[in-house]
Amino acid sequence: QLQASGGGLVQAGGSLRLSCLASGFTVSRQTIGWFRQAPGKEREFVAAFHRNNNAPHYADSVKGRFTISRDNAKNTVYLLMNDLRPEDTAVYYCATHPSIILSSIRVSRYYDYWGQGTLVTVSS
Repeated sequence: QLQASGGGLVQAGGSLRLSCLASGFTVSRQTIGWFRQAPGKEREFVAAFHRNNNAPHYADSVKGRFTISRDNAKNTVYLLMNDLRPEDTAVYYCATHPSIILSSIRVSRYYDYWGQGTLVTVSS
């Protein structure tokens, strides 16, 4: 089970930190991804840790502004979002799957388990 939280309303240029609390599995042993879906748009990849690779992976649109991190003791994955822009407005989801291959971590359909989503609204 995944529980996402931390969304809210922020002005452009501001920051938010999202949390994804996992239960029933260990976050360090599974691929964890963050995705987002804006109104009228498809769900898109934001960032992820692959289970076999501790290096973070980012969408080009957030690289340099967002940071994914993991606290194994709290079994939680975070998404720190800096320099937020109105186009970052979306519902953000964390998701996981026990055996996604590295080349597929950016593809939402390969993730089986999803959190409930948390809304991020960036005003201009």
